[in-house]
Amino acid sequence: MTSLDKPGASTGPRTGRPRRRRVGTGGRPGAPLPLLLPGVLALAFLLLPLLSLLVRAPWRGLPGRLAGAEVWQALQLSLVSATAATAVSLVLGVPLAWLLARTEFPGRGLVRALVTLPLVLPPVVGGVALLLALGRNGVIGRWLDAWFGITLPFTTAGVVIAEAFVAMPFLVISVEGTLRAADPRYEEAATTLGASRFTAFRRVTLPLIAPGIAAGAVLAWARALGEFGATITFAGNFPGRTQTMPLAVYLALQNDPETAISLSLVLLTVSIAVLAGLRDRWMTTS
Repeated sequence: MTSLDKPGASTGPRTGRPRRRRVGTGGRPGAPLPLLLPGVLALAFLLLPLLSLLVRAPWRGLPGRLAGAEVWQALQLSLVSATAATAVSLVLGVPLAWLLARTEFPGRGLVRALVTLPLVLPPVVGGVALLLALGRNGVIGRWLDAWFGITLPFTTAGVVIAEAFVAMPFLVISVEGTLRAADPRYEEAATTLGASRFTAFRRVTLPLIAPGIAAGAVLAWARALGEFGATITFAGNFPGRTQTMPLAVYLALQNDPETAISLSLVLLTVSIAVLAGLRDRWMTTS
């Protein structure tokens, strides 16, 4: 076999000699310049603000700034409320994802669109909608206040509700995608053997989609941890009760920028930890 017969070899239009391709790392073709330059600029655009945060951070006084009581209150409230919001998302979101993936009902496409609406809805608008629904004079909130004496806005429970509202769609989308990829014949086989639909879901489906649920839960937790707009609109900004870390960053930026940078580093560290936890599922390439 000559060099002209080798797979992947091509010849020039006049000389008949093999034309060599430019290759990059790993034997892949090199990136064309019109794509390389915008790609590098996009990477710089995304990384430079984060690098600037690291460069301008007050590293020497960082332990002292993070040791304040208000900082730990905000951090503790953020962790607790994000975890509670994720639990609410799991309890309500997994069944919703199963309904969207496994059942047929009128308007399913509209329901799916409404479920994903909080992903594109401005968080402040979500907070206003929560106030109109669950506020003291809201559509549902007035009855909660009159019948049970429950007032949700400007409380820690309001923080959890606001975070769950914006975080649950991430869980639903992740779990629904995993359910659609899972083979439904396992559930059908369980039902033919006498198991109920719920037993098949609990004993067969849940173990199959556990990685998708875990990934969705981590995403929901991270989204809840970083929530700002809906939280400040629906729950307010009261230290020790509704002031989470993003709200503390916003407040500190007006009076003490170095403290705001220190708090931002904490949230940046948490975000990096979340991405590291998801790297095996979403950050690997074939």
